[in-house]
Formats: sequence, C-alpha cells, structure tokens
Amino acid sequence: MDYFEYGERETDYLKSKDPRLAEVIEKIGHIDRPVDEDLFSSVVHQILGQQISNKALDTIWGRMQEKYGSVDAEHIAAASVEELQSFGTTFRKAEYIKDFAEKVECGELDIQSIAEMSDEEAIKALTSLKGIGTWTAEMILLFSLQRPNIFSYDDLAIQRGIRMVYHHRAVDRKKFEKYRRRFSPYCSVASLYFWAVAGGAIPEMRDYAPKRK
Repeated sequence: MDYFEYGERETDYLKSKDPRLAEVIEKIGHIDRPVDEDLFSSVVHQILGQQISNKALDTIWGRMQEKYGSVDAEHIAAASVEELQSFGTTFRKAEYIKDFAEKVECGELDIQSIAEMSDEEAIKALTSLKGIGTWTAEMILLFSLQRPNIFSYDDLAIQRGIRMVYHHRAVDRKKFEKYRRRFSPYCSVASLYFWAVAGGAIPEMRDYAPKRK
C-alpha cells in the first residue's frame, strides 16, 4: 500500500510556523495515510464515497473489485448503470461514474493530462465532470496526485480539527485563509494532522463549537 509522502522537511517547516501545530505533530508522530496513485480509480472512489460511511464505501468498492478485478475505464464504461447501481451505490452516482468512464474510454477526456496541470487547473478540469464538486476535486489532488498544498475549506473535519487545536468556536473563511497562508506550501500535511485531531488522535482535545440546543 502506498502512503502520502512527507518527511521532516514538511513537519519542521510547519512546526517552525506554529507552536500549537508543533505540539500536535510531536504527540501524533508520522501519519500513514493511504493514497491511490491510479487517477481513474481515485476519481471513481471519491464519487462513490460522497455522503456515505467508510464502511459502506469499502463494501461497494470490494464488490466492484471482485466483479471486475480492477476498477478501470474499460470495465466501468462497458457496464450498464443498473449493474453499477447493483454494487450498492445510488442511481445518480452510477450515472456519474459511467459518464466519466465513457469520456476517458473514448478519448474525450485525457485523464493523465490532469496530473500535469496546476492545482487550480486540475480542480477546474475535475469539477467540469458530473458529480465532482470542489471538495471532491481537492481530495483527488491530495490522495491521488499527492499535491503538497491542499487545504479544503469545505472539509468539515479539517474545520473541526482547527477548532480543537486553536480553541475556536467557529472557523470562517477569513480565519481559514489565515491558516492556509501560514501552512503554505505544505498545507496537505497540516490537513493530515487536523484530520487526525478531529478523529480523536489526542483524547484530551475537545471541539469548542457551541453546543446545539
């Protein structure tokens, strides 16, 4: 299994910029976050995983791999929407991944060219596809292309992690951009640590968001 690649250069930089994040990095240590370097399967995986649990996604993905051997453009384009839906996904998501596969298979979309684009260009290209919004595109850049400077404002877990580390009640766009500037050009590694914090990696940390009544 491949993991997001980073080392002391990135963590030393982040620690030098922010003492609170430095404490988090020291307590958690190195994070092994799996990546999928196959851009096609990564896009399909991200579309299927929207708004469902990781467990449900693993089930759907496992069924697809069992059926096709590998989740590639040839297999997905050749399948009917009903067959794709039968793995446990929604009709709409099945339509999205089939449309994507057909574009790749017929040459309308050169998916490998996305890997050569800047972050902004790649996000624009990915969000032109059905079923892919900005957040999904950002996750593809991070977990497939391993881009080093991804920091997603639309990611609720990153916002939760920031609230927990800095004791914020809320994180608006202005505050978020302040942290983006601070952690750039290694925002992706900062993201890994905020996700870990949000997931309970440091038990004594709590979320400072106001309780809903």
